[in-house]
Amino acid sequence: MSRVYNFSAGPAVLPVEVLQEAADEMLDYRGTGMSVMEMSHRSKAFDNIIKEAEADLRKLMNIPDNYKVLFLQGGASQQFAMIPMNFMKNRKAGYILTGQWAKKAFSEAKIFGEAVELASSADKTFTYIPDCSDLPITDDMDYVYICENNTIYGTKYHTLPNTKGKLLIADQSSCFLSEPVDVTKYGMIYAGVQKNVGPAGTVIAIIREDLITDDVLPGTPTMLKYKTQADNDSLYNTPPCYGIYICGKVFKWLLKTGGLEERKKINEAKAKILYNFLDQSKMFKGTVEKESRSIMNVPFVTGDADLDAKFVAEAKAAGFENLKGHRTVGGMRASIYNAMPTEGVVALVDFMKKFEEENTK
Repeated sequence: MSRVYNFSAGPAVLPVEVLQEAADEMLDYRGTGMSVMEMSHRSKAFDNIIKEAEADLRKLMNIPDNYKVLFLQGGASQQFAMIPMNFMKNRKAGYILTGQWAKKAFSEAKIFGEAVELASSADKTFTYIPDCSDLPITDDMDYVYICENNTIYGTKYHTLPNTKGKLLIADQSSCFLSEPVDVTKYGMIYAGVQKNVGPAGTVIAIIREDLITDDVLPGTPTMLKYKTQADNDSLYNTPPCYGIYICGKVFKWLLKTGGLEERKKINEAKAKILYNFLDQSKMFKGTVEKESRSIMNVPFVTGDADLDAKFVAEAKAAGFENLKGHRTVGGMRASIYNAMPTEGVVALVDFMKKFEEENTK
């Protein structure tokens, strides 16, 4: 069976080269006589896997020595609670609401203290990033939280908020490793890896070391303290071993193919192919304001729900999978992560052109 073009928002497409390597090592990882799925997380073989993965990620992102890299479980959604548990010292933090995941993080933070809505794009169904140059940040706020790329709505911060000296914490799940990032601008970056880096079940957190302390909210479980994880090099309990192993292979693939500077060029070029078509199409329309567009997630509609459904069905039959938009917004969405080849985007646009010709009266 030939592989389809998989435009899923997550779990999402992975590099074929990485999948092939993993397949080749499935039964016998480098002479150990076992799969990585079977080996002890305390073994020498796995110790090398996790240390090499961290070293390669540090190289890719130019992560400073005063930041810890943690491989965690629980999905990005668990971070919605871990962040206020560990960082909401004054029980007050600012949240910028640009979509469903930022809203969920905001709601979770309210359990632990005063979560303040600093800005929102809900008035236009989250189709833009609000102006964050002069937010109503107060001195008693512990941090400012953003979802940097909004998977469902297809928006991206192209300028980071002015946090007025407060910590910036960013959920980068759907843009992680898609372009270079200045880690020093953040107190914490985290990402569920299943969108752009690896299989579901692993979260990567990059946290400034001075923020990782025992000074957490009363009642914070041991497992949910970043210090517990940092002190034990992500090995306090059994980590998501196979997920970390695949992430490590993706890091090596990115390094081998030019690093994040080159990846940004490739990703911008892919997105341009699709956006250029949407901007001139008489049938399909992008839903995001141009200055807020994501290069990872591209939502679009025809304006006719029946026609949208027909397009998704015919696209699937033609080998274009997972183009249906999120259930909360409808329409279509093409997620064109790092591992989506340029030819996949070109093929999609060609199919869209053909569909438009065949369905225009």
